[in-house]
Amino acid sequence: MAKVVIPNGAEGEEAVYREQVIREYSGNPFIEALPPIYAPEEVVEKLAVYPPYSEEERNLDAHYRIHLTQKLFHCFQPLPQHLDLESRISRVIRQGYLPRNPVSKEYVISLKDGYRAVQNCDINANQQFRSTACGFTIIGVSGMGKSVSINRVLSMYPQVIVHSRYKGQGFSFYQLVWLKLDTPFDGSVKGLCIDFFNKVDQLMGTDFYKKVANSRKSVDYMLTLMCQVVRNTGLGLLIIDEVQHLCGARGLGDERMLNFFVTLVNTAGVPIILIATPKAMSILQSEFRQARRGSGQGDMVWERLQYDENFEILLDSLWQYQWTRKESILTKSMRELLYEESQGIIDIICKIIVMAQTIAISTGKEQVDEKLIQQVAREHLQLVRPMILALKSGNIREIAKYSDICTAEIDYGKLVNQEKLPVEMRMRIRAIKEQKEKREKENKTSKMEQALYKLAELGIDVAKARKAVEAVFEAEGHNIDEGQLVIKAIQVLSGNTTEKKSKKVKTTPKSENDLRYIVEEGRNQGKSAYDALKDKGYIKGEKNDTLFKAV
Repeated sequence: MAKVVIPNGAEGEEAVYREQVIREYSGNPFIEALPPIYAPEEVVEKLAVYPPYSEEERNLDAHYRIHLTQKLFHCFQPLPQHLDLESRISRVIRQGYLPRNPVSKEYVISLKDGYRAVQNCDINANQQFRSTACGFTIIGVSGMGKSVSINRVLSMYPQVIVHSRYKGQGFSFYQLVWLKLDTPFDGSVKGLCIDFFNKVDQLMGTDFYKKVANSRKSVDYMLTLMCQVVRNTGLGLLIIDEVQHLCGARGLGDERMLNFFVTLVNTAGVPIILIATPKAMSILQSEFRQARRGSGQGDMVWERLQYDENFEILLDSLWQYQWTRKESILTKSMRELLYEESQGIIDIICKIIVMAQTIAISTGKEQVDEKLIQQVAREHLQLVRPMILALKSGNIREIAKYSDICTAEIDYGKLVNQEKLPVEMRMRIRAIKEQKEKREKENKTSKMEQALYKLAELGIDVAKARKAVEAVFEAEGHNIDEGQLVIKAIQVLSGNTTEKKSKKVKTTPKSENDLRYIVEEGRNQGKSAYDALKDKGYIKGEKNDTLFKAV
């Protein structure tokens, strides 16, 4: 999509209308301008974030490598719950737009009714509007990446789409596809409204914030105006994060805000996603839950990871980023220890690995082992240590002391079991595995090309070099770094050469650049193969010095 600068606002993307497979979605420019409905493997590809990494970074000085460890916080490994989230958002946006077709007569009437409602300060006007919007709630333990995951999914959609012509007719419209707000820390309804207007102004170039921020307009007026702005901008999805802040709202603030969310769904037709920690369960299991019961989307409960396939997929993705001089092998006991010390909380897993590498680099230890992992968990995660110990104990009373991790009040029969669709989950896990295998294959291909290039520079026949490299891959696996790959390939070739020489008459290579000639001349002078190659300039760098000594 081409970028379009909105006057006094942000950048939008020019509308590109796509043919719809689902008949009900056709003829609605709001839906046709959205990105396509993606298959699971496409979702994995778009959600995944793997920061660039090179084995050469491990050769840098310590002060650089300590900075590089921060890359790990930018890594995003899609898991089945992320694919589920993307699918839900894809559905709710489109379902919410079904009755809000901007080229229909009914939509124009709803805009007029909304204008009259603002004039009369009547938030319940336009009740005859037929809404198909259906939101849902994400309830999850702190540190499980709820907000990050939502942001990754939202990044798949343009935030503002600029329409100019539709089916040969003039159609000028700025479509606001999604908007994400944080619940004010004091649970204030007015604070949420002001934040809404401020963000709409920044995106759309409007001036609602000036009209309400410093005025004596009532909260009811702001809520009514907010409904109308939702209609006027064609808002497709509203996300409210940190809903647990409503627990601190004074008086009936929490009830008032939740009732307003219900009104937005029913009268403005916009789907709403609420994101909260388990602390908010007491207010979410109320009238708002009753209003959403018929939505058909269900709620999402993001528990901490279990020690299963998903945990291993995540850990494998993180573990490949190592900046210590010595590589650490991810053994079964190391996996078990990392789970024990993190209890499956994604944020804790990342922090343990980053801090362990940082300490290993700064102390000169240059390798992460189980003892260091235990030290990090014991000494550097003291604030969350009591929570981790409570989770380890499995004692409900101890866990209940920490409201952001306790999900004991959740009705798992209705919230979890209905969301575990075995067939879909298997498809999602398969898509993740396929994407992982694709990355590994690309990584292997890249390493092979680099190794062949270096071996060719040494005067080794390409066909022989390829066979040697493939033999090393088969024996060592494709996680081997490029330097070791070249060395072991040379060892394979040297072994083959020795074997052949025992059967044939010894011949002297003609070219002085031939690797065999250099090694043979070195031996005649009492040098090892390593020293001979180093003297000729074929071996450079601290890392290769260490590795080539095995030749």
